[in-house]
Amino acid sequence: MAFHLIDMETWERREHYKYYQTMVHSSYTLNANIRITNLLKEIKQRGLRFYPAYIYMASTAVNRIKEMRMAHDSEHRLGYWDECHPSYTIFHKDDHTFSDIWSEYNKDFSVFYQNCIRDMETWKDVKGVKTKPDKPENFTPISCVPWLSYTSQCYDTPMKSPMLFPVILCGKYFEQNGEILLPFSAYVQHMVSDGYHTSLLINTVQEIADNYEEWL
Repeated sequence: MAFHLIDMETWERREHYKYYQTMVHSSYTLNANIRITNLLKEIKQRGLRFYPAYIYMASTAVNRIKEMRMAHDSEHRLGYWDECHPSYTIFHKDDHTFSDIWSEYNKDFSVFYQNCIRDMETWKDVKGVKTKPDKPENFTPISCVPWLSYTSQCYDTPMKSPMLFPVILCGKYFEQNGEILLPFSAYVQHMVSDGYHTSLLINTVQEIADNYEEWL
């Protein structure tokens, strides 16, 4: 997978990047509710699981937005990946712990769904924080808290990774005024993502959910 260096002489955000890199070390979280009424109905009718569909929507949105795929290389030069793969959590009901696994992303939902289901089944009983090996550098962390319909969340997590990835989270979906809503959050590094880019990410997830007939 190709990694493309940013040209600091021509990049429109070079001053913003340097400001948040050297002056104000800032990260932030945006929260929103994603409408999934029709999507969820179709998923249930087809006998599919919602979690892989959510991971697919989040991953697809990330892969449409360059700013969500940015990283530093081994020489600390800024660039972005062609594509990122989801690194997501699975829950162990017997001891209430979680493990982090990953699946190969594919634009074809049917292919991705099978990848995801296969990985979940393979690693469901393997305990530890990181279980599936060989996770690629180009990944996006995705998780959920399916026990709670939250209104807001934030992180206090200093990022030491060379990848400036967003951290994506969803909560328990709920009904309000006849719509099914999914709490959705994105934690980002201000060095590479302004409010515009994070809003674009969330709005893209909503667009993908609205247009489920195109991919489901």
